Amino acid sequence: VQLVESGGGLVQAGGSLRLSCAASGRTFSSYAMGWFRQAPGKERAFVAAMRWSGSSTYYADSVKGRFTISRDNAKNTVYLQMNSLNPEDTAVYFCAAGGILSMSRDLYDYWGQGARVTVSS
Repeated sequence: VQLVESGGGLVQAGGSLRLSCAASGRTFSSYAMGWFRQAPGKERAFVAAMRWSGSSTYYADSVKGRFTISRDNAKNTVYLQMNSLNPEDTAVYFCAAGGILSMSRDLYDYWGQGARVTVSS
């Protein structure tokens, strides 16, 4: 199983980025996909999650209304569209896959290598 993130980078406050997570190695149709982030000196924190079927989505309060999680079944890819970014969103963002839709990182079995997002003020 492999998850590969892309799309990170440097953006000014108020700008947008879209992260991608390409999944391979097995069928993910029954999996939950999550995005987490880890800022310097902080623990890895939940950002957003959805069932691969798209039936349910969860968001951290800090990103509600600004971030959107989605997927493209044909490409086996999950996205995180991030709008109205602010410096507090600066972190390494990780894609994860697990059997249960959850906001807990402990319930995710597979992780990507991370994509760095830096938001300048």
